Amino acid sequence: MSLAFLRTHPFRPRLIADLRGYGRARLAQDLGAGLTVGIVALPLAMAFAIASGVKPEQGLFTAIIAGLIISALGGSSVQIGGPAGAFIVVVYGIVERYGLANLLIATSLAGVLLFLMGWLRLGALVRYIPVSIVIGFTNGIAVLIGLSQAKDLLGLQIDKLPADFFSQLATLGRHLHSFNPWAFALGLACLAVVVVWPKSYTMPTQPATWRDHARRWASRVPGTVVALVGATVVARLLSLPVETISSRFGGIPQTLPTFTLPEFTWTTAKQLLMPTLTIALLGAIESLLCARVADQMSGRPRHDPNQELMAQGVANLVTPFFGGIPATGTIARTVTNVRAGATSPVAGVVHALTLLLVVLAAAPLAEHVPLAALAGILLFVAWNMGEWREFARLRHFLLPYRTVLLGTFVLTVVFDLTVAVEMGLLGACAFFIWRMGSLFRVSALPAEGLPPGAAVFELYGSLFFGAVGPMEALPAQVPEGTRTVVLEMSKLISMDTSGLDALESLHTELDRRGVALVLASVNAQPLGLMRRAGFETRLGPEAIVPGVDALRATPPTPAASGSPPAEWVGPGAGRH
Repeated sequence: MSLAFLRTHPFRPRLIADLRGYGRARLAQDLGAGLTVGIVALPLAMAFAIASGVKPEQGLFTAIIAGLIISALGGSSVQIGGPAGAFIVVVYGIVERYGLANLLIATSLAGVLLFLMGWLRLGALVRYIPVSIVIGFTNGIAVLIGLSQAKDLLGLQIDKLPADFFSQLATLGRHLHSFNPWAFALGLACLAVVVVWPKSYTMPTQPATWRDHARRWASRVPGTVVALVGATVVARLLSLPVETISSRFGGIPQTLPTFTLPEFTWTTAKQLLMPTLTIALLGAIESLLCARVADQMSGRPRHDPNQELMAQGVANLVTPFFGGIPATGTIARTVTNVRAGATSPVAGVVHALTLLLVVLAAAPLAEHVPLAALAGILLFVAWNMGEWREFARLRHFLLPYRTVLLGTFVLTVVFDLTVAVEMGLLGACAFFIWRMGSLFRVSALPAEGLPPGAAVFELYGSLFFGAVGPMEALPAQVPEGTRTVVLEMSKLISMDTSGLDALESLHTELDRRGVALVLASVNAQPLGLMRRAGFETRLGPEAIVPGVDALRATPPTPAASGSPPAEWVGPGAGRH
């Protein structure tokens, strides 16, 4: 087996290549796109952090630091990195089970794993995860995000929501008596604004009116920002009895984060193995899926998956030292970046610097943001995150696809992402083995032109451990009086050692009966395996022929033993 995939990948950020020939026009585009994305990222970063069970400033610091590193060192021209909705459930569960300090350690360890994955050129392997698993856990995470926002949307007085799905339902049910209609109305209003706010507007061909210019201007302002500012102003002016960032967290510090090394021991690292793997796996999947979406939308050169993983690794290694949480590629902000006209990673750098300036200059203004408003925004994020149409389309697919997708979805909701992906992969592998095994078949062919006593069987597919059944049943299909069995193998594309063992057992059984075995049209991979295992020598090189036609060309004479008659050996026999 070749180990070429273990070659290391050179560290070549896309930013270096994109800055060649960089001019004022592209700089202006990137500045505008970066400012736009920075404004969009502001409420999302705080909302993701709060929903994850940490302070809002930790989301902002993650968006600033990780966003800057991912854009500067990544392998995509337009991808934006930062805290993502997909991590909400994972981070919340880790904080509940292991504590915030251990979350930071697990995130740094995941960063090391991500960097090694990219450095060892393993980026392409992430694409081998079946789409049914990706859709299943994505929809499951979206459901859990929506459920996690029920507390703030309904204004329920719950100190701490548990991480377990059924425990969350029970806790929410017990506290329904504390329902706050003002918070509910505010959250629904924010959700409605984000949904109906225009995402784009095309100016008419005839002379534009002031309404057209107003609609175009409105489409350039993110709906999330409009909802957040509007809810804050209304709640402040009317003195609504709703919980805010200030009342729960005491506001957002108007300072830069300080560098702090978390306390690390190998004992702790062993305990955090599963959280580390979960963060690394989810970060790799999300970032590379996001980069693929960016490639399709932007028309820019295809992203470098290995460089992207190395950048994600550096970001997740460094960010926890400043109190940050896991980061990855974010589809919503990346799409905004592309639509705003970004041409290079400079836009991502500008987005991070924009957030930094907002934190330094306007952090006190965020104190009055109602948590119900953030809950409404996150409900919209969860809805957009899920691929709900796939549930309706399940009836068009076979049982294996439906089972893996629904199984991954249910396991994500009821248990956790790690269990869901592990079981999903096991299920996908089992169904793949079953499917490939069912495709293999042994068919009897007419022995026209061959002397009496010859039987021809065609092998089709792959002969591996999951498909040896038809080969084991073949001796029973050989008619009485058969002197030679010919296996036509031109359609046998591959064979493993279990398949070779079944072939050797067939040869042993036929030889015991005094029946010769001839292999025709053997492809390179099965033939190579036969030679390495010594089966070609035991069978006899004269028993491997270029094709059945070579046997028809020379009428055979009776054979005295299980070996095929010498006259059957056509030109090039044994050298196929």
